Amino acid sequence: MDLRKIKTLIELVEQSGISELEVREGEESVRISRQQAQLAQPIQYVTAPPAAQAAPAPAAAAPASAPAAPAAAAEPATNRHLVRAPMVGTFYRSPSPGAKSFVEVGQTVKAGQVLCIIEAMKMLNQIESDKAGVVVEILVDNEKPVEFDQPLFAIE
Repeated sequence: MDLRKIKTLIELVEQSGISELEVREGEESVRISRQQAQLAQPIQYVTAPPAAQAAPAPAAAAPASAPAAPAAAAEPATNRHLVRAPMVGTFYRSPSPGAKSFVEVGQTVKAGQVLCIIEAMKMLNQIESDKAGVVVEILVDNEKPVEFDQPLFAIE
């Protein structure tokens, strides 16, 4: 469809006051939709994110500091190496829902061996071990979200 025709249709929609127009010419089609941005902004703004953030922030701060202390205390107590998440995403222990897990607790792994998958933005990223050893603990449940630099596996 010609760009001049599209511009003309846009002007027609603006002048007429209609909210949507769809035109088809053969296999080509154009849909022009006019939404009032003024209505959308107050709806999003009125959801009161500051109030929602203010209430959970103190509650989230206390639990976050409590688990951080035991994790930090457990780290020096042993010679464990932690494999950490290189990105934010969803943690998967196996390549597909019914498949066998990449690794289990007690399994010996080599450097470069795939330990899990993290799905980020519809991309499946294989996470490899950066150290050889024995998997002593899997620190994340399958199909759970993970944060950047969150410990995933403990290897001795």
